[in-house]
Amino acid sequence: MRRRGHHTAPVFAALGDDTRWSILVRLGWEPASASELARELPVSRQAIVKHLEVLRTVGLVRTRRSGRSIVHEVEGARLDEVGRNLRGIAAAWDRRLEGIRSIAEERG
Repeated sequence: MRRRGHHTAPVFAALGDDTRWSILVRLGWEPASASELARELPVSRQAIVKHLEVLRTVGLVRTRRSGRSIVHEVEGARLDEVGRNLRGIAAAWDRRLEGIRSIAEERG
């Protein structure tokens, strides 16, 4: 049985890498080319391109052509979806913890 939100697992796997996280944070400020990102981050352009492909594959980054450059930008709708999933997980845990607290108070 497939659980709701299960399709976000690859997103979290992609974000588990510090370099990809740094790229995503940087792109959150402003779209950039792979060359621009390589100048700003301690990673080669070739590695940046590979990380961007992972982020694009899971839907966190989109690309567009701007003249002779390929520009990468954050896919806000996908981040919103991930945020909703995280909020749902947090709410479920809050409910569980509240239930445990209530039981403990009844017995104590």
